[in-house]
Amino acid sequence: MLKPLLIEIGVEELPAIPLLKELPNIEKKWLSILEEYNLKTNFSFYYTPRRLVLWHREFPTKQPDETKEIWGAPKAIVEKNPKALEGFAKKVGIDPKEVEYKTKGNQEFLYYKTEIKGKEAKELLPEMITKWLKSLSFGKTMKWGTCQEEFIRPIRWIVCMMEDEAITFNSFCVTSSNFTMPHRVFKEPIYLDFVGNYFCQLDKKGVILYQDERKNKILKEIENIEKQNGVKVEIDEDLLAEIVAITEYPTALLGKFDEEFLELPPEVIITSMKEHQRYFPVYKDGKLTNAFIVVSNAYTDDFSKIIKGNEKVLRARLSDALFFWHNDLKNGLSIEGLKDIVYMDELGSVYDKVKREEKVAEFLAKEFNIDQNAVNQAVNLAKADLLTEMVYEFTELQGIMGYYYALKAGIDEKIAMAIKEQYTDTASNEISAILNIARNLDTLMSLFSIGKIPKGNKDPFGLRRAANHIIKIAIENNIPLDIKKAIQNLKQNYKNFDTNALIEFIFERLYKFYNVNPSVIRAVLATGESNLLEIDKKIKLLNEVVESEDFKELATTFKRVANIVKDFDLNTIKVDESLFEKDEEKELYNEFLKVKNIKNLEEKLDFLISLKPLIDKFFDNVMVNVEDEKIRHNRKSLIASIYKEFLDIADIKEITI
Repeated sequence: MLKPLLIEIGVEELPAIPLLKELPNIEKKWLSILEEYNLKTNFSFYYTPRRLVLWHREFPTKQPDETKEIWGAPKAIVEKNPKALEGFAKKVGIDPKEVEYKTKGNQEFLYYKTEIKGKEAKELLPEMITKWLKSLSFGKTMKWGTCQEEFIRPIRWIVCMMEDEAITFNSFCVTSSNFTMPHRVFKEPIYLDFVGNYFCQLDKKGVILYQDERKNKILKEIENIEKQNGVKVEIDEDLLAEIVAITEYPTALLGKFDEEFLELPPEVIITSMKEHQRYFPVYKDGKLTNAFIVVSNAYTDDFSKIIKGNEKVLRARLSDALFFWHNDLKNGLSIEGLKDIVYMDELGSVYDKVKREEKVAEFLAKEFNIDQNAVNQAVNLAKADLLTEMVYEFTELQGIMGYYYALKAGIDEKIAMAIKEQYTDTASNEISAILNIARNLDTLMSLFSIGKIPKGNKDPFGLRRAANHIIKIAIENNIPLDIKKAIQNLKQNYKNFDTNALIEFIFERLYKFYNVNPSVIRAVLATGESNLLEIDKKIKLLNEVVESEDFKELATTFKRVANIVKDFDLNTIKVDESLFEKDEEKELYNEFLKVKNIKNLEEKLDFLISLKPLIDKFFDNVMVNVEDEKIRHNRKSLIASIYKEFLDIADIKEITI
């Protein structure tokens, strides 16, 4: 029999971020428990800041009966060892005389069949619900009152009803019942005599249970505000999800602040709104305007006090920010104070890091012929905003504030932009690219020099991200960065460390950077190429070939080329035309000589691939490993010459399909 089942866990307000992080797992964990107890059925999950709800339209009232078959030792073994029968009987809980044999395949085995009656669901649900609650992982947990169990917030009520029957049990120091709580504005609980009443009763008492309905209500009201006021609201999806998670009856409201605060950089205003107050910024004619959207959780007809209260709070924050702004502009940018800020034990101060980055940037600027003075100025101003009052208050604005302060100081916009982009994975100009690479390369070399190397999935200092940024910036900005050369030239500025390990660490990130057959990357790296632009070019060229329909045939031929010369010293290549005995040798060699005139990698690869018919013909008609040493070496030299030209692009023997 199937009946509707409602489970509600009532809690004090859940913090949004931990809830949203665990959200993808909540339903999976309940489903796993349903499967474990053989009560699997469809269900829906709903949440508000005060409740977690599981709703089954049809839930089995009991587990299905099961037939369990138990097989034991073969009869032949039992006849030799009677204790096997006694052991089997004891295991299944019957008298040895009751044991049967059953044929499976060509043998008879000890056999026992039993019927297991399914348990009533209401007997199992208390254990299932408690197990589900204990499985939820929200990060930090807490205790409350005298309760010894822990949860993210105190559990205040539990509803577990099957149709019209309340299933009573105790969990997390709460006794389940048939009542739920409405919106906080209502004081009296809602008593349920049937699970279907739950939804309409909540709706009447200020609780929109369905999270999608709350989200749509917010968006619709924001849309109306936009139309009525001729403005545009920036919808941050993460912020929207957070607001949906902390409201039971959301209402979008328009608030305003004094125009004088628009003197502040937009990022300061937006950060004050979004990060600290959960407001949506408002734009007019493409520019940030002196308004904001606040989403209230109040259940009322008069929101005037709520709007005024939020305007007052924002005004105080923006007043502080404006004070910081004026003070910082008056003090200007300087890095002297960075000497007093510890970067990391064994690596000195932030000032020391700046000076190391300066050396890296100097090498890169010289290597790629980029304005040395501009790069030097960018490096020395990049972290100056860490000393400003604004960044002290809004740490997420580091780099961004440096950009604005630099512009106000009359510094070139390219340099200012480099300061702004240093913590991102983008660069809008060559100075920005060099600063970004210098910062990340110094971070990698510094941390490797003191043994702070990522292990397994752990990467507390973000070194994988730093390597990713270097690769992305170099390739997107067409910077021919030779990783080996850079590290070899700069390593004297650091404590001794395994440079090859760092080079390999950076190249490992290529496997995440490209969506290609991993052996393509491996084949390119096997050539010893370490210039990121060349690596990029070769991976893309080779991948086109590997993804082609006829690659399997090509691979067979060129793998044979690689295998024949796998023990051949490429430094001993010497082809003597006078030693050719077969037309196939002459034909292949004469055609191959044309490769010497090809400089373009794409054309070279196409040409080498076009040699396939002649190579196949050579292998079909020419014996390479002949007794005559000179002829054998000559023929291997011919094949090795082809293989060596391939090595300009990739080591073909590394490719797997």
